[in-house]
Amino acid sequence: MPKRPGFVKVAVRSDVAPGTGKLVIAHDKPMALFNVHGEFYAINFICPHMGGPLSEGRLVGEGHVVACPWHGWTFDVRSGLPDHPGGHAVAAYEVKVEGDDILVGWLKKP
Repeated sequence: MPKRPGFVKVAVRSDVAPGTGKLVIAHDKPMALFNVHGEFYAINFICPHMGGPLSEGRLVGEGHVVACPWHGWTFDVRSGLPDHPGGHAVAAYEVKVEGDDILVGWLKKP
């Protein structure tokens, strides 16, 4: 079985201003990359409700929750879990920063 690649560079720090998100591609998957107070998080790009682009969503509360720009569904960018009971989750991915480079890996382990 071929070994899958590890972390891949998707952006540099200056590409994602604090309090914003950006569409990136890692491992052939569209992901929403967020900068929350200088910490970077990656979740699935597509909202499970109606396919809204989560990278264009607004970070709310303490900044760790993104609201889908289409219908307001909310997800914690650290875990991909819904911000309310009974909601749907999205995948969350490992992120690391090396110098100015932002790298995304595979799914976070629960």
